[in-house]
Amino acid sequence: MRNPTACLLIIGNEVLSGRTQDANLKFLATRLGEIGIPLKEARIIPDIRATIVATVNEVRASFDHVFTTGGIGPTHDDITSECVAEAFGLPWEPHPEAWRRLETHYARQDPPGDFNAARQRMATMPRGAALIDNVVSIAPGFTIGNVHVLAGVPRIMQAMFEALAPTLKGGAPVVSAAVHANGLMEGRIADGLADIQGRYPEIDIGSYPYYRPGGGGVAVVAKGTDADGVKRAAHDVLVFMRACGALPVEGEPA
Repeated sequence: MRNPTACLLIIGNEVLSGRTQDANLKFLATRLGEIGIPLKEARIIPDIRATIVATVNEVRASFDHVFTTGGIGPTHDDITSECVAEAFGLPWEPHPEAWRRLETHYARQDPPGDFNAARQRMATMPRGAALIDNVVSIAPGFTIGNVHVLAGVPRIMQAMFEALAPTLKGGAPVVSAAVHANGLMEGRIADGLADIQGRYPEIDIGSYPYYRPGGGGVAVVAKGTDADGVKRAAHDVLVFMRACGALPVEGEPA
């Protein structure tokens, strides 16, 4: 059986402007691979209603899971939640349990915080949304259909994902094996790698040059859900590199 697939939408003008460096893609790609839901695509899109709505509708029809990060805070540019509601054709309305959690949270602060209209936005979601717990700052994310809406702040996003992960039905974990060789350049191995890739069509084989003060080299990574196939492909790469006159080493370069 095939593994479920995932797409990530990174939503925020601050990422596109360069002001904020995204730190969520690596985490989600790694964790999703571990539970057998390979991330097949990621997009960075602006805080523009029409763009968010159209993109959510496009990718939710193409992937088993869609994850969004960013745009669920209390300010005017946090529009992800209402855009997802529009994409599904659902009312955007107060979620009773999210409202209770946030109202209680602010009432318990010392001194008590104001659960004002801005903060109430964080408890307003598409009708029928299932909450994603947030143990860091209380305000939850949510799931509607196959779309999982997470915070943009990395620490909060990670906590939300770990709360969500047990509910996600994955497949075989994505595993990888790397081989690297100092002094070996991509141009020397291109044809041979293509031959190895042809023998293992279900394994992704990638070539990644690296540069160090003492000289460069190339790392080759085999990745896939067939652990035995990954191991065999990596071994074939090692044998091929050795035949090229290099001294290959298993693992990533230091």
